[in-house]
Amino acid sequence: MTTNQHQNVVRFITAGSVDDGKSTLIGRLLYDTKSILVDQLESLSKTKHARVTSSDAGVDLALLTDGLEAEREQGITIDVAYRYFSTPKRKFIVADAPGHEQYTRNLVTGASQSDVAVILVDATRVDLNTTPATLLAQTKRHAAIVHLLGLRHVVFAVNKMDLYEFDEKVFNTIKLAIEDLTQKIGLPKPTLIPISALLGSNVVTASEHTPWYKGPTLLEWLESLDTSPESEKLALRFPVQYVARQDGSASDDFRGYLGEVESGSIRKGQKIKVLPSGSEATVTEIYLGNRSSSKQTNGNNAVNSAETGQAVAVQLSEDIDVSRGSLFISAEDSHPPVLSKQLSVDLCWLDSEPLSLSRKYALRHTTNTVGAKVKNIQQVLDVQTLSQASDVQALSTNEIGRVDFILQKPIVADLFDQSQRTGAFILIDEATNHTVAAGMIREAVAQ
Repeated sequence: MTTNQHQNVVRFITAGSVDDGKSTLIGRLLYDTKSILVDQLESLSKTKHARVTSSDAGVDLALLTDGLEAEREQGITIDVAYRYFSTPKRKFIVADAPGHEQYTRNLVTGASQSDVAVILVDATRVDLNTTPATLLAQTKRHAAIVHLLGLRHVVFAVNKMDLYEFDEKVFNTIKLAIEDLTQKIGLPKPTLIPISALLGSNVVTASEHTPWYKGPTLLEWLESLDTSPESEKLALRFPVQYVARQDGSASDDFRGYLGEVESGSIRKGQKIKVLPSGSEATVTEIYLGNRSSSKQTNGNNAVNSAETGQAVAVQLSEDIDVSRGSLFISAEDSHPPVLSKQLSVDLCWLDSEPLSLSRKYALRHTTNTVGAKVKNIQQVLDVQTLSQASDVQALSTNEIGRVDFILQKPIVADLFDQSQRTGAFILIDEATNHTVAAGMIREAVAQ
């Protein structure tokens, strides 16, 4: 996918606590950009599960994203709902993440696939009587997760400002609290927009109720972002998923290495190094998708190069030691990843059973899976105070902590700050086969 294609499509997630108005906001974006079909509107106008009694759309906009009947009956979003809309400037893929603490894992899933995070803050649920004002714990948790996952673009949409009659002083008080939060967790200076998702104020069109606000509407902000992947600026990372072999005549003998280009690009004639073996070879052919037979494809899917996100089969000039889990990098890479058995990681713990020092886990990193043992829990984030507790011996559901692991065998690891795709992993409980955590590699001790 080219840079222009990436720039034209924005993937963003809406996050926040229960009833902050995420579904209504997405419904407003869909409605005001005319991305809703007439029969959809007619169907929603007849539903018996409306949460609000009025809007200028004449229907409950939140129901546009709450597709499951169970969600409508409970009045909450319990799964990540994906919707699509477009404007003359851009196309958008939006994920409505559930707000309840129980479903934090869904937020992690949605955010990991997004370029941008829109964090909603319900102005009516902020305690304005403290200094700074007190935000909900779930707002703090979502902000911390968004930061850990490395999303480059974050906006805080302060919702339901209509219930304060769009009072500038209220907005500024909340703004100070958000700036205090982002400073403590390490997010860059945030963008803040006062909105009313229900009324559509400052969502797609500027509101006459906020003459004191001189910034963009939410849609204008989304349309202006530079979302070209950072990975396109990085060196080549190509984890091998499968080795395909077709024995034939000397002229039709095929051995290809299948996988997805996680970052950078790969091209014919490029000299690559295979890790962890260190063997080198030259790329002779690249095929988009799976090239199982040259007779079947007639070379029609052969290309000169492949970029980030493309699935390809690669042929090399020599038959060298390559297997699933091997990693192709440029032979001229001046900052290669580290071969390591000892990692310090940030974990978002997602399982109902707490992290155990004695339990067996499997760490799944790119196309590699290795056994992992917890060596130490360094610290756990206290979401209420945003402080780090260092005397904790467990990590419970939805908690975030820094953990040291010892692996059964070394992996080829980038740090998450350098490469989000090859610096991230998931953790699996070997006893239950449940995915129990999402992790980001912060330190790797070289072998």
